[in-house]
Amino acid sequence: MITQSSPAEVAKTIPAPGSPHYQRCARCIMDTTAPGITFDEAGICNFCDLHDRLESAFPLGETGRATVQRLADDMRRAGRGNRYDCVVGLSGGRDSTYTLWYCVTQLHLRPLAVHFNDGFGNPVAGENMLHTCRKLGVELRTITSDWRESKDLKIAFLKASVPDMEEGTDLGIATSLYGVAAKENVRHVVIGQSFRTEGIAPLSWNYLDGKYLRAVHKQFGTVPLRRWQPADPGFNLGVKEMFYYAFVRRIKTVTLLYHLDYVRSEVDELLLRELAWQNPGAHYFDDLYQSLIYYLNRVKFNIDRRLFNYSALVRSGQMSREVALDRVSRINSIEDESVIMLCIKRLGLTRAEFEAFVASPPKTFHDYPNNYQVLQLLRWPIKWMSRLNLIPESAYDKYFNCGT
Repeated sequence: MITQSSPAEVAKTIPAPGSPHYQRCARCIMDTTAPGITFDEAGICNFCDLHDRLESAFPLGETGRATVQRLADDMRRAGRGNRYDCVVGLSGGRDSTYTLWYCVTQLHLRPLAVHFNDGFGNPVAGENMLHTCRKLGVELRTITSDWRESKDLKIAFLKASVPDMEEGTDLGIATSLYGVAAKENVRHVVIGQSFRTEGIAPLSWNYLDGKYLRAVHKQFGTVPLRRWQPADPGFNLGVKEMFYYAFVRRIKTVTLLYHLDYVRSEVDELLLRELAWQNPGAHYFDDLYQSLIYYLNRVKFNIDRRLFNYSALVRSGQMSREVALDRVSRINSIEDESVIMLCIKRLGLTRAEFEAFVASPPKTFHDYPNNYQVLQLLRWPIKWMSRLNLIPESAYDKYFNCGT
């Protein structure tokens, strides 16, 4: 039986600055608020160790560029006779916009840009996508979720009282990419993620699992979810569905930025010059719901998601540790009260109802049925699939090297 505690009681169990058990990494800014963190004798955390191992596994420079060219050649071969060489996920933010630009202008691929719309998109990001695709001559296909399903899942995860409250959207993005790839008979999905600039979140802060989503929905949802279909997966993406996309349809996932010298400050200038791209206001703020997420993570779970983002930039030499520490000492500007209220109203909730969710006992994915034990048994196959691009390259480290 799980003992439930109030948010305040849970916060007391997490070593905070000033407590005798609190510790912050001597290299990055990760600290003991992150579940599963450990430190070596020099005070360096295990997330730094993971970063260094990834640096060795995915070298940059000439080796990285050669890897990217090989991947591009693979996409061109697989795309022969098709309208598209690959599907590229697009949000209107920096990372995905640069990824699409690189595929078109540097690799000369024929991508199909796919965007998942859950009703909370930032208008600035929306304009970015339109301008970018028009300028690059790329088709933009927007997969708009059933609003009843999307809204119901967001409310269900608020009721579930877990920090990974964007589960529905995260899985919806993935299923949109795989579904469109299956429909168009495209063999490669390209995503704009980089461990060097955004890091990998501790597992209990962002656990992705279709069984977990269905369990939360079964307990708290009210709107039936669509059944899975290969070209219209809805919000269904578990072990069986991933097996289908990876082995039956042989769709590979390419994390292009793992292999490129990707410096954010330089990219901002390039995108402005080439595409008239505008910064949505903050990392991840192409999604307005992130405003509510950051607020709730901070006040209820004592989580600051900037820790793993800024730590990655510190390790990569793109941000000084002093600047990172200064920024996390202040509340994130993404927590805009007007945007938070917009999100609450869009969900059809009152502020009082939302505050009731804030006050409910914190939980994690471990409190609901999930595939975590199955994934543990599949550790080595998942590592092999990650390295062969059958699943995102970050998947293995996400589930096995970022907490439990």
